[in-house]
Amino acid sequence: MPPRTAEEIKVEEAMTRDVAYVRLPGTRDDVLSVLRTRQVSGVPVVKGDEVVGIVTRRDLLKNPEEEQLALLMRRDPVTISPDASIVEAAKLLIEYDIRRLPVVVGKKLVGIITVADIVREIAKLGIKEPIERYMRQELLALWDEMPLPVAGRIMELADVRAAPVLDSELKLVGIVTDQDLINAAVVEHSIESADMSQAHDEDKWTWEGMRDTLRIYYSVSKIKLPNKLIKDVMVRDVVTATKSSKVSDCAHKMSANDFNQLPVVSPRMKLIGILLDKDLLKVLLT
Repeated sequence: MPPRTAEEIKVEEAMTRDVAYVRLPGTRDDVLSVLRTRQVSGVPVVKGDEVVGIVTRRDLLKNPEEEQLALLMRRDPVTISPDASIVEAAKLLIEYDIRRLPVVVGKKLVGIITVADIVREIAKLGIKEPIERYMRQELLALWDEMPLPVAGRIMELADVRAAPVLDSELKLVGIVTDQDLINAAVVEHSIESADMSQAHDEDKWTWEGMRDTLRIYYSVSKIKLPNKLIKDVMVRDVVTATKSSKVSDCAHKMSANDFNQLPVVSPRMKLIGILLDKDLLKVLLT
């Protein structure tokens, strides 16, 4: 029996059925709890049985002072049918530059398929093509002595979810991901106040020049990255690839270790590029 092609593999075979999700109405704390306990980077938002949005840890980091789920989530997410092929799913993920597709029947949530799910299927296809054409030579690398708040801001500005980490001798010593950042983050609460004067001192209606001031107190919460260094939270046991590594072999490394990227190194272990999981999806479209 010949091996199956990617076009023959249906979304329902590759998707996750036990979907982590949050409900409206909800709060940032609800999202944080699910992301941490389920170790996922984003979840669908449902109202009743219908999918109405997506919220990711990047949405939380970009809006550190927002608490309401309805304002954090992205509405009208791209979805897919369980009967579609993983090739169709890969096309949508690449076209919209997203990492997950809620799987729906009508509008009812029945599963979710992610970049990682499709990479797992690529690992089974035995693709022997070298990764060189799929790797990126332009990449962001961080210093292991960099404070987390600085690293988080740089990763946000560069729009990356993970970055290799170099030491002062420019050696590859680790990798840090947005999951590492969200795991290290704390929610900081404070009380702020505002004065609302009802009259000016010179107002004829004031009594003996006294100002009737209404002071409003309100709670402010925001996500804060602690003043730790990258080396305190980074992954140190870095799995790497070379330009000649095979597509399915790299997909297997990513799936087995739950990585979304592999640093590409020279024979002398010098960092020369990066292979992103979402770039591996392109092999299905050629």
